[in-house]
Amino acid sequence: MTTTAGLWLAVVLSGLYHGLNPGMGWPLAVSSALMEQRPRALYGALGALAVGHFLAMLVILLPFSLMSLLLDYERHLRLGAGIIVVALGLWLLITRKHPRFLSRVPPTQLALWSFLVALVHGAALMLVPIYLGLCRIEELDAGHRAAADLMGRNMLLTLGVAVVHTAAMIIAGGGLAVAVYRWLGLQFLSRSWFDLETIWALSLILVGGIGIYTALPA
Repeated sequence: MTTTAGLWLAVVLSGLYHGLNPGMGWPLAVSSALMEQRPRALYGALGALAVGHFLAMLVILLPFSLMSLLLDYERHLRLGAGIIVVALGLWLLITRKHPRFLSRVPPTQLALWSFLVALVHGAALMLVPIYLGLCRIEELDAGHRAAADLMGRNMLLTLGVAVVHTAAMIIAGGGLAVAVYRWLGLQFLSRSWFDLETIWALSLILVGGIGIYTALPA
């Protein structure tokens, strides 16, 4: 029970972290509101960012919820997912490159931009080791390991993780965007802009490392 609560806390904290990271798009929401000169544009942009982020979570997590035929390999999946997340974190830490095609997505297509950013920067992939830990297939008894039951259970869990994570993300990012738009102003961005690329890469390595550790035999 404690482990499960800790994993759900990780889902929430990763969402808050993604929301505060300017790379996930909240400055674009502020920019949209300033350009259109109406607060409604801010909330519309945040909604679009949330939709894109949520869909990216589903695209990454849903395939794992459908792997009920691979019950005996669940621990291996967790180990593999952890290794991939660590590798992505190391790659971002070393190269510090941003995919150029993201800059070609029009500002009017924020949902698409958010979707792509969450995929290429590993925001969705970061949730995989946490999600697989919540599945805990090896702890289920035979009566709960039927493919249909397990698939349904995992799909509901996928939706729950995606909803909770995205809600935390948009609360954190949206709160910061509203504060900048209404009170702090653009001078806050020019004075207080912070680069989270190194922290982002290290957080991927940390989450992947935890996933690898939990997948190792006791």
